[in-house]
Amino acid sequence: MIDLSTVVAIDVHTHAEVSSTGESLSAELKAGADGYFKAGDERPTIPEMAAFYRERNMAAVVFTVDAESATGQPPVPNDEVAAECAANADVLIPFASVDPWKGKAAVRQARVLIEEHGVRGFKFHPNVQGFFPNDRMAYPIYEVIQEAGLVALFHTGQTGIGAKVRGGGGIRLKYSNPLHVDDVAADFPDLPIILAHPSFPWQDEALAVATHKPLVHIDLSGWSPKYFPPQLVQYANTLLQDKVLFGSDYPLLSPDRWLADFAKLPIKDEVRPKILKHNAARLLNKDFA
Repeated sequence: MIDLSTVVAIDVHTHAEVSSTGESLSAELKAGADGYFKAGDERPTIPEMAAFYRERNMAAVVFTVDAESATGQPPVPNDEVAAECAANADVLIPFASVDPWKGKAAVRQARVLIEEHGVRGFKFHPNVQGFFPNDRMAYPIYEVIQEAGLVALFHTGQTGIGAKVRGGGGIRLKYSNPLHVDDVAADFPDLPIILAHPSFPWQDEALAVATHKPLVHIDLSGWSPKYFPPQLVQYANTLLQDKVLFGSDYPLLSPDRWLADFAKLPIKDEVRPKILKHNAARLLNKDFA
């Protein structure tokens, strides 16, 4: 378990992109994302991620994205993510990802990952996976996650995956409007949900959903805080101060850069530690001592 008293922050949004079997993005999509985020082309292994966060006295949620049906590219295996996180349980928390297009096989996989591999939540990327979050085909997966009391994290808003690539790499932005997740929150009222990222161009929709649905949270990953919309900063400081979470999008965006820019935002002193670690610790309470 992670000692909450020793960590300075909990990063709820990091990507495992390298495994023993290769990388999870095609060369074309990876090159586009590197250009969009101005990231280097090197990707850390999960043990390297653990060392990176341990050095900074931070904890991190780690996940892959299974979009094999849409992209033809196999993901970093979920069981590998879980095993590597278990070997570094003082700093890493394993989430999983299942492809909704795989139907009953995805539901079975979710159960196995929960019961045998100890994952603590699931990541969905509607743009890359090519589905609307409120598509009924995904509902049996949500039922499994809700039953286990785990978290569902949804990418929302524009994505850097496919950016700067011809035709966006075939990736469509329409899937990531957070209002589609509002249906999920209504139909699964006991499912904790995280809306990932400032949800450009649907920031107000995301704020409305998180304000209206008790278990919907927002993570602040994927953007430098200096570019946050003013209404996001306002809500993070007030109505949503207990539901906003630090996330970086590492390795595409460094937590070092994120935290340096966050320090310059006009966030209340009493709210800052909530965003950096206490809100996440409450949401992921079983992982902290």
